[in-house]
Amino acid sequence: MTKPLSLPLICQPSAARSDTLAVQVYRDLLDAVRAGRLSHGSRLLSSRGAAQALGLSRSTINLAYELLRAEGVIDVRQGAAPQVIAPDTGPAKPPVKVSRTPSARGRKLGAVRRDNAMAQVSERMAPGEPSEALFPADEWARALRRAARRMHGPASAYAAPHGLPALRGILAERLATDRGLAVDPEQILVTTGTQGSLALAAQVLSDAGDRAALEDPGYPGARAAFLGAGLHLHSMPVDAEGAQPDDLPDDTRLIYLTPSNQYPLGIRMSHARRLAFLNRAQQTGALILEDDYDSEFLWRGREIAALTAEASAGQVIYMGSASKVLMPALRLGWMVVPPDLIEPLRAVQRNLGLMANLHAQHALADMMRAGRYRAQLKRIARVYEGRGRALARALSSIDGVTASQPDGGVQVTARFDGSLTEDGALAAVAAHGFQPARLTDYCAGAGLRGLVIGFADATPERIALFADALRTAKSSISDEYP
Repeated sequence: MTKPLSLPLICQPSAARSDTLAVQVYRDLLDAVRAGRLSHGSRLLSSRGAAQALGLSRSTINLAYELLRAEGVIDVRQGAAPQVIAPDTGPAKPPVKVSRTPSARGRKLGAVRRDNAMAQVSERMAPGEPSEALFPADEWARALRRAARRMHGPASAYAAPHGLPALRGILAERLATDRGLAVDPEQILVTTGTQGSLALAAQVLSDAGDRAALEDPGYPGARAAFLGAGLHLHSMPVDAEGAQPDDLPDDTRLIYLTPSNQYPLGIRMSHARRLAFLNRAQQTGALILEDDYDSEFLWRGREIAALTAEASAGQVIYMGSASKVLMPALRLGWMVVPPDLIEPLRAVQRNLGLMANLHAQHALADMMRAGRYRAQLKRIARVYEGRGRALARALSSIDGVTASQPDGGVQVTARFDGSLTEDGALAAVAAHGFQPARLTDYCAGAGLRGLVIGFADATPERIALFADALRTAKSSISDEYP
């Protein structure tokens, strides 16, 4: 019969460890068995002997032994010392070093370049960011406090994972008046933003190996969502009327569009092109995902209804968010889905835990109900129009730069001819703290070069400094290659 091992060599309980003393003894003994230091048939000290050896109470040792017995590691019989009955694993083997690498899909996802705006402040003129200075912090704080007082009982549980009923009702009213959409609140799913809407739609409405079409240049987040679902991508060139549907493959399952304000070029899709996409989708059975990007900030010409309003039933899923009116960090968006897709999308949203923060939903509903959301929208739209036009004028005054003339949004695209490089331009403006994005990061095969520049916090001084930096970059290249 084997002699009991010295417990102090195996168990070293300490008040500095986070677990209870009984759990510490249990884990130390279990580790010793798994490592081969305690083999099958090894005897442990009685609870009295173990308590004395470790300076613990017998109740602590009895609890540790009971945990081991419950897992089938030891046999405890009255009047006999506990004995290890776990299979003998032999001497401890050195750990095998395994190199973990992402899957092919993971590598594709990681290679998608997103805006420099991620984790940056809008003062750096990164694209896609609203003004931090214009964010209604006090008003939002009051809305959050009011919402917090309602967050108890059923309101604090996993109720309505597809969205707060009050918010969905208000959104249905706003979509009817602002975007020409007659929808039932039950058709609205509140999501974690447009990116969350895209990921949910791609997971539910396609299978790995299906084809998705997206604009080129276009939103990198859509590319990431489709790659994450294992889809093959088809790039649609963009011209002065928006994305082109001419070469859309017949087997296309999903079509992603930003018709109100193409991202990043700022083009409003023509009515003829809208009808062409609806007809093509009708022919192929494809589903259009309409990202109504920055439709709130359209300054020039008559505001047109959402593409969804012109579509036949079931042709289009509409997506919107509060990220530009308030801030992206709120992670609040919404999608309007055809009636036959309500339950499938709700089920997956619930099962994957893709629900939006309920506290923030209460606060947003409060702001919308009181008219403060619309007031904030009007306030910042006027400011953004002035800043966007000023930046476009400043960029257009630089030889070799063609600036987009935005109809809205929060960024301007500056395209370069051969006299400027993206790297040279980025280095020149980065010296002054600016961080725009490369236009090539939005392109799959379009071959465009330039910068995508945010203007939400672009004061006249920042605009002048940015333009001067670009001129300096161009002069440096001209001096080097006269």
